[in-house]
Amino acid sequence: MFNIFKSAPKNYEDLDGTTFKTKYQNAPKAELLDVRTAGEFASGTIKGARNLDVTTGQLQSALKTMDKDKEYFVFCRSGNRSGSACDLLTAQGFKAYNLAGGIGAWPR
Repeated sequence: MFNIFKSAPKNYEDLDGTTFKTKYQNAPKAELLDVRTAGEFASGTIKGARNLDVTTGQLQSALKTMDKDKEYFVFCRSGNRSGSACDLLTAQGFKAYNLAGGIGAWPR
């Protein structure tokens, strides 16, 4: 009747590692965002990624100065925090893609 468990539609795409990497490399104006903690970022990230921790409000603060003409490719450890970050980005009018499976899905 009311279907209270129905999830809201996503305004971003979950992409597998290969598709995410290819789309990122071919996007004319793209930025790679690592939304993990500073400690996780320091332990290893994808080359060229910018660290904006979604759990501390860093990403939320950065939204004010981010370029809406860019496409944002977002990842974390598993894909959950980056999915939340993509929700946040798209709600503010940004184009975002989530790396499904997290950093481990990035092709070597």
